[in-house]
Amino acid sequence: MSSNVTLQGKTISLVNKFPNKGDTAPQFRLVAGDLTDVSLNMFKGKRKILNIFPCIDTSVCALSVKKFSTVKDVDNMVMLCISCDLPFTQSRFCCEENINNVIMLSAMRGSTFGHDYGVQIINGPLEGITARAIIVLDEHDVVIYSELVKEITNEPHYERAISSLRELSAN
Repeated sequence: MSSNVTLQGKTISLVNKFPNKGDTAPQFRLVAGDLTDVSLNMFKGKRKILNIFPCIDTSVCALSVKKFSTVKDVDNMVMLCISCDLPFTQSRFCCEENINNVIMLSAMRGSTFGHDYGVQIINGPLEGITARAIIVLDEHDVVIYSELVKEITNEPHYERAISSLRELSAN
């Protein structure tokens, strides 16, 4: 089962199934800024927001990282910002913007990430990179909120994602 999104109104196809509330998140292998491999297991016991986007050098992608970097009042949470950018590009952006409270991860060696999470674009001008999505996971890697942004050039619903974590903390 696959999904569709749009890019400036034109339909773009994605491969595989996007995770929904209640699903267990697939494991991944991504690359950190120091070129080490990072897996989902490394964040075991933490709540996670996966901010998935196409390219840090676009305004909406950059804005999503900036906005999520301001979240500081949620206990036991890590912010994982994931794109197909090289780790050097991600690090440059964070340095220029003085962002140091998110974990930037590259899918450069994580060729199955886009497929496994249902966000890999399989046609159109952005073929091969990831669509824009937010996935919030609890401490056990169960999805508590997910949003596949229907128009790639639009921002995600930040507050919905953050609220899902705050509600989890309140229970």
